[in-house]
Amino acid sequence: VQLQASGGGLVQAGGSLRLSCAASGIIGSIIAMGWYREAPGKQRELLASIASGGTTHYADSVKGRCTISRDNAKNTVYLQMNSLKPEDTAVYYCNTVIRARAFVPATNYWGQGTQVTVSS
Repeated sequence: VQLQASGGGLVQAGGSLRLSCAASGIIGSIIAMGWYREAPGKQRELLASIASGGTTHYADSVKGRCTISRDNAKNTVYLQMNSLKPEDTAVYYCNTVIRARAFVPATNYWGQGTQVTVSS
């Protein structure tokens, strides 16, 4: 399984970015897809996730500013980020949870990370 993330970059505070992550080489079923971020000196944190049925979850830090969506046909997950703040600066990672077949544990896969820098 490979996850290819894109869409990061440099943006001014108050601006917007849309991250994309395409999954390929999947064998089995995608249980959920999500976005995490890791800022310097901080632990990686979950920002948003979307389950196979469409249920979404957001961290309080981005709730109301970010929207996660998914194109099942393309195995692609998106994160629309608005009203960006300097504290949103981090490396953003996409994640997918896949179950290869029934009755076996699911496996986490990670993308390579994309840098988001928000200037004040």
